[in-house]
Amino acid sequence: MNARSLSCCGAMLLLAACTIVGPNYQLPAQSLINSTSAHLPFQGADLHEFTRGEIPDDWWRLYNDARLNQLIEAALAANTDLRIAAANLARSEAVVMEMNSSKDVKVGASATAVRAQESGEAYLLQNKIPVENLANAGINISYQLDLAGGLKRASEAALADVEVSRAARDVARISIAADVAYAYTEACAAGHELDIARHNLDLQQQNQSAIARLVAGGRKMTVELPRANNHVEQIRAIIPAFIARRRIAIYQLAVLTGHPPGEYSRTLESCTQLPKLSSPIPVGDGAALLRRRPDIRQAERALAAATARIGVATAALYPNITLGFSGGATGIMGHMGELPTQRWSLGPLISWSLPGNLERSRLRQTDANADAALARFDGIILKSLQEVESALTILARDLDRSAALSKARDDATEAGHQMHTLYHAGRLSYLDELDAQRNLSNSEAVLAACDGQVAADQVKLFLALGGGWR
Repeated sequence: MNARSLSCCGAMLLLAACTIVGPNYQLPAQSLINSTSAHLPFQGADLHEFTRGEIPDDWWRLYNDARLNQLIEAALAANTDLRIAAANLARSEAVVMEMNSSKDVKVGASATAVRAQESGEAYLLQNKIPVENLANAGINISYQLDLAGGLKRASEAALADVEVSRAARDVARISIAADVAYAYTEACAAGHELDIARHNLDLQQQNQSAIARLVAGGRKMTVELPRANNHVEQIRAIIPAFIARRRIAIYQLAVLTGHPPGEYSRTLESCTQLPKLSSPIPVGDGAALLRRRPDIRQAERALAAATARIGVATAALYPNITLGFSGGATGIMGHMGELPTQRWSLGPLISWSLPGNLERSRLRQTDANADAALARFDGIILKSLQEVESALTILARDLDRSAALSKARDDATEAGHQMHTLYHAGRLSYLDELDAQRNLSNSEAVLAACDGQVAADQVKLFLALGGGWR
């Protein structure tokens, strides 16, 4: 190769060394996150008393419930899903260290000392070579040139993967906080409904006894007693379901806080009042949601990683150049260090496979992966907006239903008071008063079930809004 060819090759290498192949990542202009409609206030926020304020990180403190706070703090400290997420994050950070180390200068050393009989014919000699003590010692230094920026793109992809793992940890945090709040409200709701059911059973048993006496005295038809017995057994039959609901929720709380089911807090069995919010729920707007939800950030960082890997695949089309130096001494042990034993070499190692269908197919795969990551990113944005709007609508409608049932309960309470007064005035029978009390108990049972659903709706809204991580 003449000097002109060498100059051309050198110029090409210098030009390539200034090139970083593959697209530089930025949020695609066509992504839905840039859509104006995605940043607007939520339509469902006008359906009830919600505020436009930002949801706090520790949204569960809006309930002012010390027991709920303790449960969530315990879960965030000991939950196994969070331990898995933390381990995945540590692994991703280790991959970044590995990627960065590929750009470092590699230094190695070796040394051997043997007594050996060398082959004379290996050196084209017919005579036997004497047995000698042989030694070899040296160092090797190498540095891989990032000719097309493949190492830089790989490092970019690894850093984006770290952010994906960090966002996944935050997703786990908000899910665990919501799971604890949901299980806690379920345990308390079941306890509340259980108390109402037991009170209703007591009333039905009083009614059963009264009818039995009237039937025995001939003042009621015999058919009335089986009917009263039926009412008693129907109420008795639903009590085990409430007990099971409460126990299952308590078991779930134990596991969420890192304990076996049998090690649940016994104080949870006494909870019969649902936690109440101290203020209207702050819901913000679409823009705040897109900034806050960690699954959106997770998808965006996955898109960044997929884009960087296009550059990694493109760099594989270019030559791979490693600069190397090797030096040391090889020879008879007694001569080590003398000039005849010294050796060294310096120069580049160039390896290049001409791009073929394999390399082109890998590049197309990375392009397709980036397209899929963008579609997934847009899909999560749409899903998050849908989840918030749906949660707002469901909660607003259940709050309206709760208000109507609360009024019905108040009417039943007033009717019960009047019936009690009339009974003591001798104008109504004892069964009439019991019937009014049963109506009130039934109204309270329906209202309690609705309030339990409202509490669950609130937790689902907080989860959709993405609160619970710092």
